[in-house]
Amino acid sequence: MHEHAKEDAAMALIQAADTRTQDTPMNYSKPVLVAVKPGDHEDSLALLRSHAMFSALAEDDLQELLHHARRLRLGHHQLLYRQDMPAHHFFFVLSGRLRLYRLDASGIDRTLDSIAPGDCIAEVMIYADPARYACYAEALKTSEVLMIPVKAYQDLLDTNHSYTQAALRHYAMRAVTRFHDLEIMTVQSARDRLIRYLVDLLPEGSEQGGEVELPLPKCLVASRLAMQPETFSRILADLKSNGLVRVNRSRVFISDPSKLIQISQ
Repeated sequence: MHEHAKEDAAMALIQAADTRTQDTPMNYSKPVLVAVKPGDHEDSLALLRSHAMFSALAEDDLQELLHHARRLRLGHHQLLYRQDMPAHHFFFVLSGRLRLYRLDASGIDRTLDSIAPGDCIAEVMIYADPARYACYAEALKTSEVLMIPVKAYQDLLDTNHSYTQAALRHYAMRAVTRFHDLEIMTVQSARDRLIRYLVDLLPEGSEQGGEVELPLPKCLVASRLAMQPETFSRILADLKSNGLVRVNRSRVFISDPSKLIQISQ
């Protein structure tokens, strides 16, 4: 694909995400195509190589994929793509944080997940038919992403069986995570959902406790856990008053994870 054609494809996606609809009352400005410096390019390569979708790629193939990719910068609350848009690209987060959400029948948005640097968004579109984004993706703060054409990655999968196996292993791990998320959401008590969520934020080997940072604003964590913000605040205050957690803005210190887990069972 010629450079002008690739730039046109990138701008077409940006303009589509920028379209204002009745479902999205906020007015989003367009993401910015970023000129990449040599040092930034190497940083991107290092981060990409650490992800399962790219770690198996030979150096030449990874460079070819990056040749087709475009780097986008998004400001606070800028929209990367809209729910039900045709999906010709997937994305790799280089910096910042993005939120995934869907609109329900009443037009209220429901937070699904937050995406940190080093992870992919919408990579399932590689195998989807028809390929349409299942949700909205917006930046929670200034963020940069790589916009990777689905077709370019599909072409690599067609050339090497080991690439396909690596991608399928990634999907399998993602499915396990989603089943765990579903388990949390099917717990009846709002308190139990919050406790499980907090404990899951702890890194492995944190049986003695530790401090975690909420990946989303508290109101969005509440949405993620299917509860009202005031319910979230009340439960967190109750846990705090009982000495089970300490809270400092977005940071939560859990002194005894086993005790938290015990009261949620």
